Amino acid sequence: MRRLLIGYDIGSSSVKATVLDADSGKVVASEGLPKIEMPIEAPQKDWAEQDPEMWWKYIVDTTHAIVKKGNIQKGELKAIGISYQMHGLVCVDKNQEVIRPSIIWCDSRAVEIGNKAFKDLGEDYCLPHLLNSPGNFTASKLKWVKENEPQKFDQIHKIMLPGDYIAMKLTGEILTSETGLSEGIFWDFKTNALSTELLEYYGIDKSMIADVVPSFSVQGSVNDEAAKILGIESGVPITYRAGDQPNNAFSLNVLEDGELATTAGTSGTVYGVSTQAVFDPKSRVNTFVHVNHSKKNPHYGVLLCVNGTGILNSWLKKLIGGESVSYPEMNQMASEVPLGSEGLKFIPFGNGVERIMENKAVDAHLSGLNLLKHDKRHVLRAGQEGIVSALTYGFHIMKDMGLNLKTVKAGNANMFLSPLFRETFVNMNNVTLELYDTDGAQGAARGAGIGSGIYSNAKEAFAGLEKMASFEPDGSLVSAYDEVYQGWLAALGKVQ
Repeated sequence: MRRLLIGYDIGSSSVKATVLDADSGKVVASEGLPKIEMPIEAPQKDWAEQDPEMWWKYIVDTTHAIVKKGNIQKGELKAIGISYQMHGLVCVDKNQEVIRPSIIWCDSRAVEIGNKAFKDLGEDYCLPHLLNSPGNFTASKLKWVKENEPQKFDQIHKIMLPGDYIAMKLTGEILTSETGLSEGIFWDFKTNALSTELLEYYGIDKSMIADVVPSFSVQGSVNDEAAKILGIESGVPITYRAGDQPNNAFSLNVLEDGELATTAGTSGTVYGVSTQAVFDPKSRVNTFVHVNHSKKNPHYGVLLCVNGTGILNSWLKKLIGGESVSYPEMNQMASEVPLGSEGLKFIPFGNGVERIMENKAVDAHLSGLNLLKHDKRHVLRAGQEGIVSALTYGFHIMKDMGLNLKTVKAGNANMFLSPLFRETFVNMNNVTLELYDTDGAQGAARGAGIGSGIYSNAKEAFAGLEKMASFEPDGSLVSAYDEVYQGWLAALGKVQ
């Protein structure tokens, strides 16, 4: 009989489910829905919300699909892992009903609340204890609800992150993880516990916070109601949960000091592992608990995030043709113009406030546009060069923190499917890029295998992980791309 693992990845664009054969490490079946991007509601400028029930709907639909595709039989399914979009706030009442839409990661409404907390609590407390400014993270979002929606705040029984909500729908139990609390800026790294200072400052009762379980552990099991809805057996344990960026690093077997992972989906990220509790004094990049962290053996994840990545590419696609043009066709058009886009620069910050810009809403800008020279091909190339330039800006911050950025791992997906994007990334940052046949859902499934005890260690879990390609910097291009970056910095300086 097969031993099968399910991994769920709840993003802001789609929900993906994958069935993995635990013994071979190979994918049995996979499904991502919806086929077009999930809507993000913006009731006001710089707000971003999603209905958690929408995530659950697509969990149900993707599960039905993979059960059918994988021909899953009774007794084969051994464990479930969950990856989810970080920083989202989900509020439920005592009946486990959602009180308001989730305030998701790219929502900017709590910026000033976090800035004030950073000033009032002081850098001397926030940086050593929280490793970050409270910023625009989950705790500050909850404070916004308290200040602006007091009747809804009074109804809150528990607050959760998006993955905690899906686990609740599966099991009926409300739990969270240490890594999850650290990403919400609820965690005190000095005391290795909830930050009582931050909770008291925000007026948040600690009873609102769910009980903590390790990322790799038995965290409840699928109850009868959920099993009936999903079309699977009840009793299957949930044995892993993590935010999408720690999980993406895990899915690439990035677990040890100095290792790096990157993504280029809706947002673009670089995530580096450190055994030291390092932090950026300006909180432009952020430090959280990594999935394999323990008090005796600490591991931290340093996250660089650029909001305007795949969402910019998607916007350009809609602008120049929508369904009539494919991403490969866009990549081809972009490659038809010279390196540097003949002076056209694209500042990609158009998806809420940007952390690397100190939580400022810089917005998106085209700079150096020449109406007699530039066409849509230049805009497409400038878009990709602008995204990588923004990531490079963050790279320099991470280097200043002492991280060694030499080899970066990524899944063979999203913008890394573009040869031009890969070339720009490798040469502008002067790094080696390794691409692997994996994604967040596969990572969550492998995590479930560790959490359930099917795998005794990461080496066993990643036995089936395949490196697809490796790309080295080209000495003849590194300096040219550095010139592109320097020009981008100058353009950024004009719009800040």
